[in-house]
Amino acid sequence: MSSVQTAPPATTPGPSDDTGPAPARRRPRGRTVLVGGLLLVICWVMLSPVLWTAMSVTKPTDVAFLDPPVFTWEPTFTAFVDLWQTTEFYRYLLNTLVVALISTVIALLIGIPAAYALSRYPGWVSVALLIAALIFRALPRFAVVLPMYELSRSLGIYDTTFAVAAALVAINQPFSIWLLRNFFAEIPKELDEAAMLDGCSRFQILWRVMVPLMGPGILTAGIFMFLFAFQEYLTANVLTDVVARTVPVFIATQLGQTLPMLQQAGAAAILLTLPVIGFAFIAQRYLVAGLGAGSVKG
Repeated sequence: MSSVQTAPPATTPGPSDDTGPAPARRRPRGRTVLVGGLLLVICWVMLSPVLWTAMSVTKPTDVAFLDPPVFTWEPTFTAFVDLWQTTEFYRYLLNTLVVALISTVIALLIGIPAAYALSRYPGWVSVALLIAALIFRALPRFAVVLPMYELSRSLGIYDTTFAVAAALVAINQPFSIWLLRNFFAEIPKELDEAAMLDGCSRFQILWRVMVPLMGPGILTAGIFMFLFAFQEYLTANVLTDVVARTVPVFIATQLGQTLPMLQQAGAAAILLTLPVIGFAFIAQRYLVAGLGAGSVKG
């Protein structure tokens, strides 16, 4: 007698049997539009001074500062041409670049070994030094600039790019040490131990092992140091007179003068702003990557 085998009845999978990925929840369209519109308004408010300056310097002088303003005009670049031909703007721009480069290089040369030492030798001494650096950074700018003014006068280096760069190193050095120290703290100490087993000294470990690994961190700190120095006004105004005057100081001397000079100040401000914007766009990938890597471990 043969037995007939029947297949078990098919079961319909219930909600608990669905092991596939859950569908992504879509954001409400109205919320997305609202957030986007709010961000556009914020960007417009933040960029409005730059846009207004760009409009003013491309207008003819007789309509540049009318009240109410004129929004239809034939663009002209007379203010930029006069800026280069009737002033020594090229010298002020060169001074600004020299100050920014010197202060950045010196700050990195001092900050890299200092940050490495503070990250590898934790203790109350390191904590005290970091707190002291933070307090020094929070001091009013005049607390550093005025002593540097007297010192530069006594040493005979007043109104030189070196005096301005030295003051900016003293002002911005705490920030670079804090930033670089966070990057060094992200590198495992086992690399130091392995290098020591190979016979490397601490100095060799720093420059042969750590510095190559610190590319994004060093670049991030250097960019910040350069931008801080490139736009500095107060320090350059106190420590310079004629020879080492920088672009921000030159712009301040043009304010309150005749309308053509005011347009030249606006043109100088645009020429000072454009390199910063371009530099930030080019280096934004390194800035984001570097700050992200250095913000995990303090």
